Amino acid sequence: MIKNIQKIAHRQLQDYKNINPGTCFSDKKFNLSIHEAYAVQDLVAGLRSAEGEAVIGFKVGCTGPGTTKLFGMQGPIRGTLFDKEVYESGVELNANNFCNLAVEAEMAIKVDADRNILSAFPIIELHNLVFRAPQKSLSELIANNGLNRGIVSSAKTWEKQLEFYENKLALSLEVNGSEIDSGELWPMEGGPTSSLHWLKNHLVDHDLEILPGNIILGGTALGLHKVQAGDRIDVKVDGEKVVNCFIN
Repeated sequence: MIKNIQKIAHRQLQDYKNINPGTCFSDKKFNLSIHEAYAVQDLVAGLRSAEGEAVIGFKVGCTGPGTTKLFGMQGPIRGTLFDKEVYESGVELNANNFCNLAVEAEMAIKVDADRNILSAFPIIELHNLVFRAPQKSLSELIANNGLNRGIVSSAKTWEKQLEFYENKLALSLEVNGSEIDSGELWPMEGGPTSSLHWLKNHLVDHDLEILPGNIILGGTALGLHKVQAGDRIDVKVDGEKVVNCFIN
């Protein structure tokens, strides 16, 4: 079957705007290769940029035991981050603006002018936790931008040089005062340097590059957890609360 990738990208973007992502995958006969899925993701990014959004970085996903167990597949995969979906710690988010909202505790890095690690800080990653195909696949995950729906950032208060976090042992997720998940700060062997190295090589294959100041989500050892209106989400590093949000 010959696929019109441009047409699929336009449909993906419209679905995203309608808070009903990835309806193409409801068709049992629909499928994409990994290469085609990234082409769709990148075309959607181009369409969003043309409408006034800016790409501010990337995510490296499906790397840790939490997500690989949940999805039943192994990454890494790449997603794209946008400026209009970066929220500050303490933000109140409307659950109706998401499709099956799920959150992850994660570490982010920022790169310098040489595309090396400048700093790090904890974040809450927001997701539309939706798979529509009969069987979960990396191609659906990639075409839906790694399920990313934005991040809640602690950068204003917790952006530090990487060395500050190197001796930290645990990243944990708390919902309504109860800890529901905990794990190492960096899931990939070699830590954030490995995530950044993989991403640089991956982007070359797609005629993309990391730019100075970009934010990179380095993956997480923790899983995705569904949340709902009325929930308070906190992320802690070695027991200290560092970033939070409220779901209305």
